[in-house]
Amino acid sequence: MNITKEQIDALNAVLKVEITKEDYQEKVDRILKDYRKNANIPGFRKGQVPMGLIKKQYGKAVLVDEINKLLQDNLNKYLVEEKLDVLGNPLPRQKDDFNWDADQLAFEFELGLAPEFEVSLKTKKAVPHYKIVADKKMIDDQVTRIRKQYGKLVSKDTVGTEDEVTGQFFSEADEIDHKTTVELSKVKAKKALDALKGKKVGESVALKTKGLFKEDYLLPSTLGIARDKAEGLDTTVTFTIAEINHREPATLDQELFDKLFGKDQVSSEKEMREKIKADSEAQFQQQSDQKLLNDVTEKLIEEVKFDLPTAFLKKWMQNTGEKPLSAEEANDEFERSEKGLRYQLIEGKLIKDHELNIQFDELKDFAKGFIRSQMMQYGQANPKEEDLEQIAMRVMSNQDEVKRLSEQLMSQKLLELYKEKANLKTKEVTYEQFVKEVYG
Repeated sequence: MNITKEQIDALNAVLKVEITKEDYQEKVDRILKDYRKNANIPGFRKGQVPMGLIKKQYGKAVLVDEINKLLQDNLNKYLVEEKLDVLGNPLPRQKDDFNWDADQLAFEFELGLAPEFEVSLKTKKAVPHYKIVADKKMIDDQVTRIRKQYGKLVSKDTVGTEDEVTGQFFSEADEIDHKTTVELSKVKAKKALDALKGKKVGESVALKTKGLFKEDYLLPSTLGIARDKAEGLDTTVTFTIAEINHREPATLDQELFDKLFGKDQVSSEKEMREKIKADSEAQFQQQSDQKLLNDVTEKLIEEVKFDLPTAFLKKWMQNTGEKPLSAEEANDEFERSEKGLRYQLIEGKLIKDHELNIQFDELKDFAKGFIRSQMMQYGQANPKEEDLEQIAMRVMSNQDEVKRLSEQLMSQKLLELYKEKANLKTKEVTYEQFVKEVYG
């Protein structure tokens, strides 16, 4: 077998492969002999079928199959040995008058080559690196929620604007019949608040569903209906009061601190507020990091310029899927995937240039850290090292899990690289400002 490469341009090449009978005939003959031993053909005893008949019936299929295997194995070997970085796979050039019985066979394969380029993390325009802080208002709100959540319910005779009212929502026409508790502090409609204020247990009021709550997501669960039914619902329901309570806020004392943070971890309101701030900002860090990854990715795709073997890739997409695509469909598919392909190449270049390799022990430690955090969520704060080791090894025996963890670890390595070397500009914002700026 002989393989030669003809360079068309920087992004395209053709591999020419010449095969002689000596490359495949021995293997074909051996397979046909095995077929003969096991063939069951009427009129012949098993193992006694003439070889001529076996060749006539199976010879061409075996020949084509073995040559294709030979081509695949040697093409892959050639690409590795020659260190050719290709996009997609070698694409065979079709020949209508191909003669499989010739003593020498010639094949041609088109290659799409990966472009050569450099990646600078010092982009022209700085990428914002958000530092999300928990401001006083957020901490105050969290303290209020905690005091309310752990507060004491006191029964009342009449409804006040800060009370919790349990009752039955009913509308025969809209198939609503649901008992629930409503916090009046979450009711938006002034008419509804006025109608409820001063009412007693056993009394009923008519409430309009449209604009009833400050947050729209509360309506489905309150009425006991599906979200799509609640969306835009504009009807009148009857609410019959069964119970009225006022929640007295919990006292900020050691008993509450221990319940929230563990025994003797926090001993004052000041320390509690500091803990809330630190925990909140640690959670915000994950969102900030993901935003940074996304923004640097977009900036690199925008600024790192290189050409792709576009015609080859469209042709490859057209012919190598589950079903052939039309030229128009292949063009649409290329346009959808081009951005992702460009970032794959950029990411691969960064990984190579900065030697961001993943070792087995490193991946195992990463898996153990992930498992430890999962166990903590279920109350296992101090799992044994041997338990973590056993679970990690089980996880890493699953190839899909290994792939998922490897991608997460590589994202973490890229994030660390960006924080160290990219052109970033720190921007301090509150969480409310972050949400407004990022999500609109």
